[in-house]
Amino acid sequence: MILGNLIAITQTSMKRMLAYSSIGQIGYVIIGIIVGDSNGGYASMITYMLFYISMNLGTFACIVLFGLRTGTDNIRDYAGLYTKDPFLALSLALCLLSLGGLPPLAGFFGKLHLFWCGWQAGLYFLVSIGLLTSVVSIYYYLKIIKLLMTGRNQEITPHVRNYRGSPLRSNNSIELSMIVCVIASTIPGISMNPIIEIAQDTLF
Repeated sequence: MILGNLIAITQTSMKRMLAYSSIGQIGYVIIGIIVGDSNGGYASMITYMLFYISMNLGTFACIVLFGLRTGTDNIRDYAGLYTKDPFLALSLALCLLSLGGLPPLAGFFGKLHLFWCGWQAGLYFLVSIGLLTSVVSIYYYLKIIKLLMTGRNQEITPHVRNYRGSPLRSNNSIELSMIVCVIASTIPGISMNPIIEIAQDTLF
């Protein structure tokens, strides 16, 4: 949890940032594995993994689309993307916020259930580390989102200044997968209970 998030802060490549943040996300899953059968550890782990897959794939699809349209993967080249392609910028922002675990997005309720199970099992230290590293991840996700939305003219690179967004096409597999994953990443908490119950019924 600690190493992955700390290294992610220093990255200038979006893909590498996502890769290192994924290492931190795996640390959260370990909490569910340690809890095990007791206190719904496995169920909370599966629930979080389902959300994580959607959040991660959605973020990756946004990064791939931006890369295909601009030829760059540098974080600073995302400055001002909202002015050129609001849909792509908002989609990436929602996925990043969900990965960070901000309510009412899916990632928040996945982490909440996972950390609560760990707390009930007495894993106070691990849960505390998880909460602290979540704050770290939110910090660098928000930095990227701020860049997307409010990039000043002097910050906007030629990659975005010359950016031309493509209209959405239902036959484009990357765009379609991005839309599906963004929707799954933004499921509000009201939908959590059925998912948790299904996971528990499947395992137990």
